[in-house]
Amino acid sequence: MASRANSPSAAPSAGAGPARGGLRGLPARIFAGGTAGNERLTAATAVVLLVLLAALGVTIVRIGGLLKEHMFLGMLLIGPVLLKMASTGYRFARYYTANPRYRAKGPPPTVMRLIAPIVVVSTIAVFATGVALLFAGPGSRGTLGPLHKITFIVWIAFTALHVLGHIVELPGALQRTSGSQRPWDDAGAGRGARAFSLAGALVGGLVLALLVESQFGAWAQYHSHLH
Repeated sequence: MASRANSPSAAPSAGAGPARGGLRGLPARIFAGGTAGNERLTAATAVVLLVLLAALGVTIVRIGGLLKEHMFLGMLLIGPVLLKMASTGYRFARYYTANPRYRAKGPPPTVMRLIAPIVVVSTIAVFATGVALLFAGPGSRGTLGPLHKITFIVWIAFTALHVLGHIVELPGALQRTSGSQRPWDDAGAGRGARAFSLAGALVGGLVLALLVESQFGAWAQYHSHLH
């Protein structure tokens, strides 16, 4: 007689394996990875964001000569930022709606939970004021400009704390992702779908940046007159 462990109906381990019940569609495949899949998606997105934010930092230091690049990277970042907020927001929602897997995983450290709302609000504010500045043009620099600078200062301070609080977790999460032996078409474990989501976020940000590139000219012309 076949053992219960080898039975096709055996339940998968919580939070790691493919979900049961014949999940369908991209969202279902992303969520099928459980808590482990959510952690991997969040970690991979965080690494992409760190690279892009480092490049954005270079443009801030040399904003006069790299203004177009600053605006382009700012728009490009919107896609990965939204994906990161979605993945962490999903964990938040599942934990506080008493999902057993996420309850077993446990919450983030208390300090990280306390600063999370500030990170989210300041992230929305800094990107919203940046986009508003882009479309309103140089004439709005007296009103929107200070708002963008203030929200940026708050955002960079609390985001730095957020990164420092999670940086030690990144190598382990990424190693588990790269070390997985499951194929990309993994019938519900979500690995391929998460990679597709991250690529889609980057492509979406790139398309957005290209679509609004015509708005860069007014700001570039304004700065050329200043120098």
